[in-house]
Amino acid sequence: MSAQHRSLVLLRHAKSAYPDGVADHDRPLAPRGVREAALAGEWLRANVPAIDSVLCSTATRARETLAHTGIDAPVRYVERLYGATPGTVIQQINQVSEDVTTLLVVGHEPTISETAIILAGNDGTDTAALEHISVKYPTSAIAVLRVAGRWDKVEPNGAALVSFHVPRSTTS
Repeated sequence: MSAQHRSLVLLRHAKSAYPDGVADHDRPLAPRGVREAALAGEWLRANVPAIDSVLCSTATRARETLAHTGIDAPVRYVERLYGATPGTVIQQINQVSEDVTTLLVVGHEPTISETAIILAGNDGTDTAALEHISVKYPTSAIAVLRVAGRWDKVEPNGAALVSFHVPRSTTS
């Protein structure tokens, strides 16, 4: 049996607000973040295979980002994704069920960009996209990686970065 290709989608939460007296974990999206999360969802539906499962940080801005994408897939909210290291993100990916073919992870910087950079290394990696990620991973940005094989075998340099997209309104 040949290795099954899977899609790993890394989404940084959308632009958040900074209301006075609100703890970092509890910050909501700003109006721009709401708009751009919706744009991210539109892009995902048009450019990525149907998402089977989501791992999402428990932070309010990550949860609201996911809600505004309109992605309808089973979600596991993971407290450890808030303030996580790339190693923690990879450990969470390693625990995903093998029947999932497209996984969305909604998280934070600098972890999301570091995770993409650490995983990208296989043949087929878009080096221009990788360079872009290494410079800046804006809010609502999406990295799509192709993974050959099982989720529990995902490791550094074990994926190909095939796309990087920053959803922005052309009229904003």
